[in-house]
Amino acid sequence: MAHSPLQEALREHLAQWGLRRFSSDEAYARWQRQELSPDELSTLHQHVERKRHGSSAEETAFYDLTAAPRILPVLYSQRYEYYVVIATGVDAQLGGAKTILDFGCGPGILTTFYAKRFPHAEVTGVDRSAACIAQAHHKAGEMGLKNVRFVRADLVEGPAIGGYERVVVTHALVQSEQDPGLPSCSWRTFERAHDAQAQAAFEERTGLGRRLDRLVAVMVPTGRLVVFEKTRQLSRRIPLQRAFAARGLKPSEQPLPLCYSLIEEVSDDGPLFVLALGEESACAWNEDPEPDEGLPFDRVGLTSRSSSPEAPLYENHWPSAQRVWEKLNDRAVIKEATAEESDGRQLHVELGAAEGYRYLYCANTFDQRQLVIVEPAKAAMLHTYYQEIMQGSA
Repeated sequence: MAHSPLQEALREHLAQWGLRRFSSDEAYARWQRQELSPDELSTLHQHVERKRHGSSAEETAFYDLTAAPRILPVLYSQRYEYYVVIATGVDAQLGGAKTILDFGCGPGILTTFYAKRFPHAEVTGVDRSAACIAQAHHKAGEMGLKNVRFVRADLVEGPAIGGYERVVVTHALVQSEQDPGLPSCSWRTFERAHDAQAQAAFEERTGLGRRLDRLVAVMVPTGRLVVFEKTRQLSRRIPLQRAFAARGLKPSEQPLPLCYSLIEEVSDDGPLFVLALGEESACAWNEDPEPDEGLPFDRVGLTSRSSSPEAPLYENHWPSAQRVWEKLNDRAVIKEATAEESDGRQLHVELGAAEGYRYLYCANTFDQRQLVIVEPAKAAMLHTYYQEIMQGSA
């Protein structure tokens, strides 16, 4: 497949870092075992688990480990397509900027690429990991880059020094991957109440508020903030957007949904935001779910869809399942249950009949929806599924 000149340059750059592209998890795992000893793999996996559930110190220790020359190319090759997609999107926003900050730059893989692409700009990479910063310095020297510097700093705690025309932050602003975000008002809707206390709690839990305040402080008034975070889920995207709006940041263009693969696994990140301070914007904040890939509901062709005796006539695991459920004719509930936890989360499970079929509908306040429709003869399958869901939520 032919690549654009930008993508060709990026692939050459990633090769300089020792990164390789893999199309299968099996091939990647085999290469990983070839490159790293069992002890190194064990240590790496232990740090992954500590990072996932631990403190910021354990997170920094993980990134210190990943900067080791033997580990870096092996670990970061998992993110090969991430670098291709993100660098392509960010590159389009950096032209003409004289000062660029890459916040949470890690070992500088993309920071050095931006420095190559824009030799007349002064590029700064900032990260908390001493080992990552050391590796970034070393690699920039190998590449002969004179327009990039790397600083070990915690921008949240240190002084706000800057004056950057572009501030790039990818996977470094909302640093709690496990935080589900803000629940909707009920399982029936995707809308969120404007609850200042809940918003403040989200910003505190994830560190979003402190980081965003500092990034705004180091950006020139006419600058742009380019953000890509793990916030494709509406429950995380909405509080992120509200944090932007509360600080006077507006989208200078429509947020761009991005998709990439981690070898065989498709990511659920995004979108890419390009934000400006205090400018009029034709782009309004959108708090609706993204258009999804849910199966269209075709009553006429419904009975011809089943590909096997066990398969349902219709199955939709996307937000659009709610619209299909709402439009089912002659809907009659056989049994239903709504569980509500102390933190406001709700899960609704409903078994019913409609249009001569049987259906199971599930919805919760973190935007998950599921609708399954079967012939009446397969109703027992849905009853079993109903019981499994209820037992799992107990």
